[in-house]
Amino acid sequence: MGKAYNVMAATCPSRTVLHRIGARWTVFVVNALEDGPRRFTELKAHIQGITPKVLTETLRTLEQDGLVTRTSYDEQPPRVDYELTGLGRSLLLPLRAVRQWAEEHVPDIEAARAAYGPEDASAGATVGP
Repeated sequence: MGKAYNVMAATCPSRTVLHRIGARWTVFVVNALEDGPRRFTELKAHIQGITPKVLTETLRTLEQDGLVTRTSYDEQPPRVDYELTGLGRSLLLPLRAVRQWAEEHVPDIEAARAAYGPEDASAGATVGP
């Protein structure tokens, strides 16, 4: 049996993994690569709002974590493709569930925010542990 991990433990490495999955742009990049390899410019066009710098940083980190592969081709002009690894593909199912939940519950979240009220929102910003 493998080592047990507990994301609630302060020093558990699973926290780093969860942080990576929950990083702002990770979900978008993984989803954008679902249908196969893409070039940087294709990813940039597909993921609206991401800057080239942030896309580069996200791709590098996902490559370091073994979720994405980067393939360079000796062509003129140079060509580079990014593709999900098997490990990266295994992330699609749980991300698909989160994406579906988010898209289905937009009206509920918007209604809750509206009910909370703008004057309460600024006070809520200071609430925490």
